[in-house]
Amino acid sequence: MTGIVIRNTGSWYDVRTDDGQLFSCKVKGNFRLRGIRSTNPVAVGDRVEIRPAEAPGEGAGGSAALITEILDRRNYIIRRASNLSKQSHIIAANVDLAGLVVTVAHPETSTTFIDRFMASAEAYRVPVALIINKVDLYDYADQRYLEALMNLYRGLGYICHAVSAVTGEGLDALIDDLRGKTTLFSGNSGVGKSTLLNRLVPEARAKTAELSAAHDQGQHTTTFSEMFDLAGGGTIIDTPGIRGFGTFDFEREEVSHFFREIFKIGRDCRFGNCTHTHEPGCAVRTALDNHEIAESRYLSYLSMLEDKDEGKYREKY
Repeated sequence: MTGIVIRNTGSWYDVRTDDGQLFSCKVKGNFRLRGIRSTNPVAVGDRVEIRPAEAPGEGAGGSAALITEILDRRNYIIRRASNLSKQSHIIAANVDLAGLVVTVAHPETSTTFIDRFMASAEAYRVPVALIINKVDLYDYADQRYLEALMNLYRGLGYICHAVSAVTGEGLDALIDDLRGKTTLFSGNSGVGKSTLLNRLVPEARAKTAELSAAHDQGQHTTTFSEMFDLAGGGTIIDTPGIRGFGTFDFEREEVSHFFREIFKIGRDCRFGNCTHTHEPGCAVRTALDNHEIAESRYLSYLSMLEDKDEGKYREKY
């Protein structure tokens, strides 16, 4: 039987089959031994083959079915696992859009986090929509910063939405972009992702929590990934909030390819293998001096280059 993984609680997976049945599944015992260096070899959005359990004792915990195979993925979003430096964590698979929910205040989402997420999505060919939430809370300075962010990322060709999950501002345009798509929702804890999900999918009933008064930081309320159906067509994959976004499985020389403007301008560098850090004739650093590249984007690029020191990049063969 073939189906799609719609919920992942860490050890159990809910699979909805093509004929509409729902199975609680475990992964087949030897499945994890195929060299998959991931904390979660199966992700929400995966198309899988399952085999119903023939006996109550079959499979760990007496599961109703076993996942026996992952079908070829169209794409996926991946990050470095937070607890194991040499392993990855697949956030979601087979998505049409990655919705990165951010806030410019209460709490502030760093541009480094935004750029790391976008670069990883670019690497795995997943379009990104930047969803700036909590516009109802912003003062004049916050609004100016919001406009600057949207101008920056729209100028790079990214979809941007300014919304309020509380008042509903901007949600009609967002829903239009989500309709008919499988969209991943990701972001830092505290950006209102669960509140936004509840506004878009009321039956989700996602838990919400107040920000920490001391640190203006969010608390984890979503503890596992789950797919929800949108009333107008399409689905949202909700994921737990993440503090940071460790890049995974890049070669150092590839990083510039995933920053659109750096890749484009870098074609004019004197050396084909220019790292855009110190080489003579570097078109990227010239563009930076001329304010043709945002300093925040260049600093994010440098931060990803520095990840090499933490062993996150593939070794060349």
